[in-house]
Amino acid sequence: MAVNASVCSRGSNFDNLCSMTENSAANDVANASASFGKSPTFADVLPEFQRLCEVVAKLRSPAGCPWDRQQTLASIKPYTLEETYELLEAIDSDDNAAIQEELGDVLLQVILDAQIASDENRFELVHVIRQIADKMVRRHPHVFGDAHAETTDDVKRHWHAAKSNEKRERMSQLDGIPKDLPQLARAYRIAARAASVGYDFPDRRMLFDKLREEIQELADELFTDGMIPNVPAAVDVDPIPDEHVTDPAVKARVEGELGDVLFVVANIARRWGINPEEALRKSNAKFSRRFQAIEAAMRQQEQSMEDASLREMEQAYQAAKAKENGN
Repeated sequence: MAVNASVCSRGSNFDNLCSMTENSAANDVANASASFGKSPTFADVLPEFQRLCEVVAKLRSPAGCPWDRQQTLASIKPYTLEETYELLEAIDSDDNAAIQEELGDVLLQVILDAQIASDENRFELVHVIRQIADKMVRRHPHVFGDAHAETTDDVKRHWHAAKSNEKRERMSQLDGIPKDLPQLARAYRIAARAASVGYDFPDRRMLFDKLREEIQELADELFTDGMIPNVPAAVDVDPIPDEHVTDPAVKARVEGELGDVLFVVANIARRWGINPEEALRKSNAKFSRRFQAIEAAMRQQEQSMEDASLREMEQAYQAAKAKENGN
């Protein structure tokens, strides 16, 4: 269990870092609450952390769990992503018990990934901890060094300067953006990197002109005359079956134009300080809640969803919406 021993052997370094943090905080935030920004009590934390490491190591051992032994860094990826999204949902619920549980699940994934890496002779958990602590110190010279930061823009400038020094070998501003990010989030990150070197619309309102342009280019592919039909949203009309794009060349063009629309939307979110992935996640959750309210209303009326009319379902949806909005 070299991972556990190496983690627990660095107590003095933790103490030094905590001392630096407390001294800086005392100078910069004299009126802050005494309980704000304090590190945990390591006499309590370290034994529990060691126990968790030992539990994971046991699961991966020959006497442990066959499923855990079979896992690789690649095979465990979907679970890591799933636990992260469950944590986000718990935070949205503002349920402390759920947040605590999901944070534990995320921590478990980190420990398990590090144990797998150790078992494959890649690196140890202590290296992960040391590297991230060192990185946080480097990227906050206004806290741990002599630099000054009065605003969040100052903080960002220090962060990006330190990051650039770390990655001088980088050939492109876009290097390092994970390809496996959800693509809306990746669009946000790509545009932000481009903007960091000045490649951005000078006025954010111009993005809506760009959005209109991209929507029109999409319409040119979807409609013969390029005109977007004026069809008001309604529920009292007969449904018209969809006709999917089947021609491969046309489909590729439509995908390209739709992607451009989504990219501009991500840029609009960025310029107004909104996380588009988070916004979409919340909208998905909102629609899911309201759709489930439709299902509940139909069950209460002893009616199946298939037999309900669109008008009935829409009424239930609007009732759920009004209830959420307090109307």
